[in-house]
Amino acid sequence: MIHGVLFDLEGVLYVSGHPLPGAREALLSLRAAGIPVRFITNSTRFTRSAIRNRLARMGLEVSLQHLFTPVVAARNYLIARKLTPHLLIHPDIRGEFADLMGGPPGAVLLGDASNTFDYQALNQCFRLLLDGLPLLSMGSNRYFREDHQLNLDIGPFMVALEYAAELEAVVLGKPSPEFFLAAVNSLNLPPQDVVMIGDDAEMDVCGALAAGLHGALVRTGKYRSSDEAKVIPHGGRVFDDLDAVIDYIL
Repeated sequence: MIHGVLFDLEGVLYVSGHPLPGAREALLSLRAAGIPVRFITNSTRFTRSAIRNRLARMGLEVSLQHLFTPVVAARNYLIARKLTPHLLIHPDIRGEFADLMGGPPGAVLLGDASNTFDYQALNQCFRLLLDGLPLLSMGSNRYFREDHQLNLDIGPFMVALEYAAELEAVVLGKPSPEFFLAAVNSLNLPPQDVVMIGDDAEMDVCGALAAGLHGALVRTGKYRSSDEAKVIPHGGRVFDDLDAVIDYIL
């Protein structure tokens, strides 16, 4: 029985700034049925407020406390351990860490740095990792879809640094179980009563299944035809679109 829902954003509720058919109706239907929802994204190019405002422009109302992002998870991790980060992240989110800067770096923090992923920046991170700093990565996605094209995401750069420095990164976004469970705990529900709906077979669905949740893959966004084989053997379900998932839940 499903009593709570986690939604991925890009590729599930919208694509390239345009809401997908049935997205708003899906949220209204769940609300009318008394099923609480949370929103969990691996986006590291936008602040939480910017994501909420972007959703609002599409007619999708989401409160900040129901929106879980790797940027918030990274801040909490750094603050709890009193670490100053060396940042290789997107320029638009640097302000989220401004109050944590100033001392000698205690960790390398990796996000989707877009065009600032260059040799000099990666090499600087590599040298700090060789000096013993841990690598924190706000996700491990292979790619994302933007403007109807697939683009490299944070994962390939994370793996390159892991390989070069001979270490393993701490992943603070999906598919980290702690990231899923932070959202689940806010629902006051056990993981087995919650389903994660996503378009990424590995990060969204398999990650959720490994954390004890149900997983639902939709054939929208960055879904590819080979993805069924990644989720079905692990107990995940596959649906044509969001309407079909909501029908299943209700």
